[in-house]
Amino acid sequence: MSTFSGLTTAYTGLTAARRGLDVVGQNMTNASTVGYTRQRLTTSAIGSLAQVGPLSGRAQVGQGVSVDGVARLGDAYLDARVRTSAATSGNLAVRSNALTSIQASLHEPGTGGVSAQLLGFWSAWGDVANHPGDAAPTGVLLLQANSLVSQIAGGYNAVNDEWSETRSKLSGMADELNSAGQQVAALNGQIRSTLASGGSANELLDQRNTLTTTIAALTGGTVRDLPDGTAEVLVGGNALVTGDTFRAVNVVGSTTMAGAGASAVTLEWAGRPGFTVAVESGEMAGSVAMLAAANATGTGGSIAEAAASYNAFATYLADKVNTAHQAGGTSSGATGLDFFGVSASGPAALGLSVIPTSAADIATGTPGAGALDNANAVAIAALGSASDSPDSVWSTFVTTIGVTTKSALQQATLAESAATSASSAQLSNSSVDLDEENVNMLTFQTAYQGAARVMTAVDQMLDVLINHTGIVGR
Repeated sequence: MSTFSGLTTAYTGLTAARRGLDVVGQNMTNASTVGYTRQRLTTSAIGSLAQVGPLSGRAQVGQGVSVDGVARLGDAYLDARVRTSAATSGNLAVRSNALTSIQASLHEPGTGGVSAQLLGFWSAWGDVANHPGDAAPTGVLLLQANSLVSQIAGGYNAVNDEWSETRSKLSGMADELNSAGQQVAALNGQIRSTLASGGSANELLDQRNTLTTTIAALTGGTVRDLPDGTAEVLVGGNALVTGDTFRAVNVVGSTTMAGAGASAVTLEWAGRPGFTVAVESGEMAGSVAMLAAANATGTGGSIAEAAASYNAFATYLADKVNTAHQAGGTSSGATGLDFFGVSASGPAALGLSVIPTSAADIATGTPGAGALDNANAVAIAALGSASDSPDSVWSTFVTTIGVTTKSALQQATLAESAATSASSAQLSNSSVDLDEENVNMLTFQTAYQGAARVMTAVDQMLDVLINHTGIVGR
């Protein structure tokens, strides 16, 4: 083996150490970069070449170190677990957030809720019964009745606003999905060409991994890595991204809760109108489910079902009070009068109104019993304590919302905990440890110094061999 080969061996050591320091520097400068995955230099020993001749039997050392590449220390299993847990968490979070908003709009228990307004309404009827013919209790009754009507309408409007907000957010999610999909497709093209030319695409892979996690959180999409370095993103079994090709998604259907029954809100492929995107999980799947119309079995979208409950309660309240009010007579002897009016068109909760405008329009007594009779007012006041009272119907609605919201919150909390655990496991594997990088930096620094010393020693040996051999005694 030539003495000059020692220079080559030392040079490969210098090169490897310098590349190692470059990788350490990249890791340390990106320690706080979101989505960055730590990297490591991969090397292998260069063996000696086969020798033929009289010296072939002698033991030969290797030819130094080869820099094989820069490995990205990610874990495909942990990445997939993060995407799956993010999809589940996103789905349940949308549901729990919407239900929490609906529950908050009830203002129950509290003085601002329908229960308190009902209590005041029945109490006002009791005061009218205690003071038949007096204008003051009647005025209070009409004021309380209008306040109850306004509270019911306000609750319905809050639910309607929640539907509209969820619909708007879904459109925003579609824009975010399309943007992420386009970027993944572009990155696929860059990664494929970079790997084909022998370059390192680690940073591009980090960017793509972050984007695919976003897509999974939105749609529950899955990722399949392909041999050429690209990734195929599937949503409901159909390709959202294949290579550098992306298929856009649109939100279609009603923009109002009232129209959701005739035109359901769904997702469809922009390039194939009428073909539904079967989102299985994620925030968009949760939103689509929440925006579904109410149905006869009560298993429709939670928001529309809450609105339907408001309408059913308003109708029930009007029927109960009107039935009792029609049985009584006013001070002028009029009978068969309704107390509440319900619009024939539009939601009952918004169409509920108070018909009487004065004491003369209120049927407080038994027909023909005189202006001071209070029997009918007593009967209406007693509706609040009956087993089938409007209060019990409202209480059932509030309880159902409370139980459903509590269950959704618990599920969302557990899913968020699982997502956090998955993310922590991923970070523990892929994030940069500055202490570890400092040790690696010292290691490569020492290796560089050692290789430099070897090169210096070989250089001195060659100097003696070339410039000093054969000159002794001259």
